Amino acid sequence: MTSRVLLATNNAKKLAELRRIVAEQGLGVEIVGLADVDSYPEPAETEWTFEGNALIKARAGVEHSGLVTLADDSGLCVDALNQMPGVRSSRWAGPDHDDQANLELVLRQIDDVDDPLRGARFVAAVALVTPDGREFTTRGEMGGQLARVPRGANGFGYDPIFVADDQLLEPGAEPLTTAQMTAEQKDAISHRGRALRAMVPQLLEVLGLETS
Repeated sequence: MTSRVLLATNNAKKLAELRRIVAEQGLGVEIVGLADVDSYPEPAETEWTFEGNALIKARAGVEHSGLVTLADDSGLCVDALNQMPGVRSSRWAGPDHDDQANLELVLRQIDDVDDPLRGARFVAAVALVTPDGREFTTRGEMGGQLARVPRGANGFGYDPIFVADDQLLEPGAEPLTTAQMTAEQKDAISHRGRALRAMVPQLLEVLGLETS
């Protein structure tokens, strides 16, 4: 019998990413998103840590769906901005602005920063909450540098300006932004991929499953 697990997001790309990672682990799990359950008001993300906000979303998912729920909170931490935007990454240009506005604001804020000082990292926290009240969190990080202009059309958020350190390239090839990578390339090194893989043992335990 296939177990159903809710990923508390309306982001289709995050949902596809988790489904790929679950598939590679050989788990008998059906991952559903918020569009697949009865609608409910999304909770305000009021915490100042990635883990805290991920737990808020996962707890709401369990309360309203009755399903074991995963949720993530992730963001970009820029060295030259004192590790901001951080948990404010999706709202950096204001609550009514989109990913493009957030990205452009970060680029303007570090426009005069020399290339060696444009370090940044993506951080993701994943929370797992069960209907019987058990809670778990994991964290994943991906270090890199910020490009001066966006490149690539894959991914979302700040992907077009983020050049990951931990990428395999042919000799002489130009480093890719995470928006230029294939889904498989990004999954292998991404902050969210690392956090989700770290959560797999806990997910197996609460579902009573084993890898195939």
